Amino acid sequence: MDGILGIVSEYNPFHNGHIHHLELSKQLTKTAFTVAVMSGNFVQRGDTALVDKWTRTKMALKGGIDLVLELPTVYAISSAENFADGAIKILNSLGVVDYLSFGSEIGEISPLNDVASILYKEPKEFSSLITTQLKSGLSYPRAREIALSQFFGTSKKYTDILNNPNNILGVEYLKAIKKHRSHIKPLTIKRDYSDYNSKTVKNGIASATAIRTMIQNNKNVHRVVPFETYELLDEAIENGKIIPDLSVFEKEIIYTLRRMTLSEIALLPDVSEGLENRIKLTANNVNTLEDLISNIKTKRYTQSRIQRILLYALLNISRKRY
Repeated sequence: MDGILGIVSEYNPFHNGHIHHLELSKQLTKTAFTVAVMSGNFVQRGDTALVDKWTRTKMALKGGIDLVLELPTVYAISSAENFADGAIKILNSLGVVDYLSFGSEIGEISPLNDVASILYKEPKEFSSLITTQLKSGLSYPRAREIALSQFFGTSKKYTDILNNPNNILGVEYLKAIKKHRSHIKPLTIKRDYSDYNSKTVKNGIASATAIRTMIQNNKNVHRVVPFETYELLDEAIENGKIIPDLSVFEKEIIYTLRRMTLSEIALLPDVSEGLENRIKLTANNVNTLEDLISNIKTKRYTQSRIQRILLYALLNISRKRY
């Protein structure tokens, strides 16, 4: 066995499903070493990580990863496109990574690559379809999804791809590989053990979402995580180092938005089309994070996008800075 496997991860937390993915990927690629690019203390859906990046790194190393590199926060809390681009840029720059393995609902590289090619090249016909959908008030992800189904016609294999979060990330990884002219060879492992947001346990495997919910409800997670992860989680719980979600920073976020000027809010990534006015007005009139998000989000601006904007404000990340 030789060669190096690359994985993009959040490991929030590292669980039995990750063990399954890692071991199967190593078998298929016959690689000896694995490098993981992992988000830090904040994650892509615009939320906090359950435990700090150092603890999650320990989980990954004890679980079989050989090297963990941090994905910078500006990428880690960005859109799927930027998240994937930052991760592939790092793996490609190492010059030693031979393969990229990621999980997907479809479990096939070919259709994912076909979609990635269309999104990367964006032919005029496809761009026109997206523009039409955006004009109807849809969010960009939803507009792109509908445009893709129209572009490929009746092929269900293609139209369902952007309905699933792991497929979407997979497409973005493939786009980034094309963009950076990388020689990294991609493969995908079918994610059939637990859906991304599923809260059920199947054959000792649960999604990270389910595990976080179990922890927040004081339920034991020993059946769904490796022993080493369980020990580290237990220690974090005992020491009060679990960060359940973004609401931990509720007061800081609302205070920051009230203090910011309209022009400063307008410079936050993902803020466009006058959204700064809605954000400022709402921040001045609510006192909870839940009310803040629910009063800002619309059909075009999803909750994840709003939460990412709130993190940009909290962390003082603006378009001027990167």
